[in-house]
Parts: sequence; C-alpha cells; structure tokens
Amino acid sequence: MALKPHDCSLVEVFAAQVRTRRQALGLSQEQLAERAGVHRTYVGMLERGEKNVTIYNIERIATALNVEPAELLRRA
Repeated sequence: MALKPHDCSLVEVFAAQVRTRRQALGLSQEQLAERAGVHRTYVGMLERGEKNVTIYNIERIATALNVEPAELLRRA
C-alpha cells in the first residue's frame, strides 16, 4: 500500500527545510520556482507537504537554494 505524502515524516522535513532556506535567502515561492525551473504552485505544495518530490526535483531545488540536496532531507 502506497503512503500519502502526509504519512511520511521525511516529506515534512523536506517541506520545512525548503521553506526555511527559501525565506533565509529572501526569496518568494515564485522566485524559487523560477530558479529551479518548476511551477510556483508546485513549490507551495512541497512546502505544505502535499506533494511527494522526485529526486530530480530535489536536486533542482537544492541548486536553486545553493545547498547540497542531502541538506534538504536532514532533520533539524
């Protein structure tokens, strides 16, 4: 049986890391989306833990945030 994004604690970790790092850089969701090459609504869904992110997009978002992809999956 497949897990829903809200049932996986790592989704919450990723969401919080993206939001925290985006805000620390002073970026809007739209600006981050532009840098990462994804849609603005996708960033919002990721930050709310509503969407399961792919490895491909983890790398794109990490690059846009100037961090290593693994940093976005580390618990605070």
